[in-house]
Amino acid sequence: MIKSIIVAESINHVIGNQGKLPWHMPADMKHFRNITMGHHVIMGRKTFESIPHGLPGRKVIVLSQQAGYRAENAIVVSNWKAAFEVAQQVQETEVLIAGGATIYQEALEWVDKIYLTRIEAEITGDAFFPELNERNWRTISSMYHPPDAQHAYGYDFVELKRRVSLA
Repeated sequence: MIKSIIVAESINHVIGNQGKLPWHMPADMKHFRNITMGHHVIMGRKTFESIPHGLPGRKVIVLSQQAGYRAENAIVVSNWKAAFEVAQQVQETEVLIAGGATIYQEALEWVDKIYLTRIEAEITGDAFFPELNERNWRTISSMYHPPDAQHAYGYDFVELKRRVSLA
């Protein structure tokens, strides 16, 4: 099973502000939907609670340390092992990790792939994606989109794959 991160970040690594996305990027939302549709999506409790209508067409797994936490239309687990077991029980081919900051920090050590939307602006925020060690990642694809009527900022859809170390 492939383990992937999916994230949108500004050039100063902001991914959120006060529990919300600090930008309106319809193309990124569509990109997220296309990549995650039909897959298991793992996220932290705060990220889950920030999505008002859930994620139809996806199986959501919420990682939470909060005892007794319940989430409508999601499976709640307390650790990564349990999250992956849920996906493996149905032979999931790729599980996507969708935040927040702490979840990304933990997952970055062992994920295979990153679907990154890089927003070409410095944005104010209070949640950040870790800076990537570029020696560990190889760019598979990158597609730039300039600002337009629906997008105040230019953005890149980038797909990164972990480099395999032979040492």
